[in-house]
Amino acid sequence: MKTLWKSVRITVAFCIFFSVFYILVLWIFAQFAGPNKGSAEVLTLNGKAVGAANVGQMFTEDIYFWGRPSCAGDGYDASSSAGSNKGPANEEYLAEVEARIDTFLLHHPYLQRKEVPAEMVTASASGLDPDITPASAYVQVKRVAEARGMDEATVRGIVDKAVEKPLLGLFGTAKVNVLKLNIALEKANGK
Repeated sequence: MKTLWKSVRITVAFCIFFSVFYILVLWIFAQFAGPNKGSAEVLTLNGKAVGAANVGQMFTEDIYFWGRPSCAGDGYDASSSAGSNKGPANEEYLAEVEARIDTFLLHHPYLQRKEVPAEMVTASASGLDPDITPASAYVQVKRVAEARGMDEATVRGIVDKAVEKPLLGLFGTAKVNVLKLNIALEKANGK
């Protein structure tokens, strides 16, 4: 019995120590690793905060680039961050994806069904993904340019500038932050 209590005390002590130590190490790392010292990068437009760069937002108007669909709560709800947990054979999930494809094609009539990027009709695991691939952004250029009355080449140039390359050219993939892209588009369009 003496050994059992000693084991329990050691276990509790290690749990407390490593819980605090782990959080402390992460906090210290965040102070040096990121540009914002572990805080969210809040983006502004015309002096007003419009969102955090690391949390996706819902854009459905044709004048904006769209991000990935979200299954978090009613959409992009950080307090309900999660995927749908529906498997690829789930009939309800397949119906959702088909509906999203139909909606995407309705707004992009110049595309064929096979050209719809998979990420534009499937939600991410967190439901809060703020980024899309450059290919998904380029597919939307024509729609956005037409809706804004802008030249396609100008809009494509804005997308080109918004593409974030992999870290050191090795780690990760190229991506486009949808909120940053839409802010750049608003600024270029004089709003």
